[in-house]
Amino acid sequence: MASTRNKKTTINYKLETERYQTAHRNLMYVHSSQGAAYDPKWAGNGLNPGKMSLNEMSSNSSDIESFLLGINSTNLVNPAGRLHPDLYCISSADLFVKEPVYMPDPMIVERGQRPTIP
Repeated sequence: MASTRNKKTTINYKLETERYQTAHRNLMYVHSSQGAAYDPKWAGNGLNPGKMSLNEMSSNSSDIESFLLGINSTNLVNPAGRLHPDLYCISSADLFVKEPVYMPDPMIVERGQRPTIP
């Protein structure tokens, strides 16, 4: 029996494959909402910390995490060597600039300036 739907045509096949490729491209986009930041920065003044992956902080993040968890620390056959972390220098994003705090040179705290609570 011959197919009576448009599902088996070459044009429909090309449209479906293009749709699948577009969806795959959108899902695998590196800088999507679930992906990595375009310009990663630490949270500065006026910002709450967000998500930052381990690969954005150092190039050998799995070695650092294994060292901190103590993995391979009691291996007597092949002891682990020294860890040389390769950290990235990440700047912070500030919304405002903090003004310097001026303190008097000899800081004198006088007693009896506040009432005592019984």
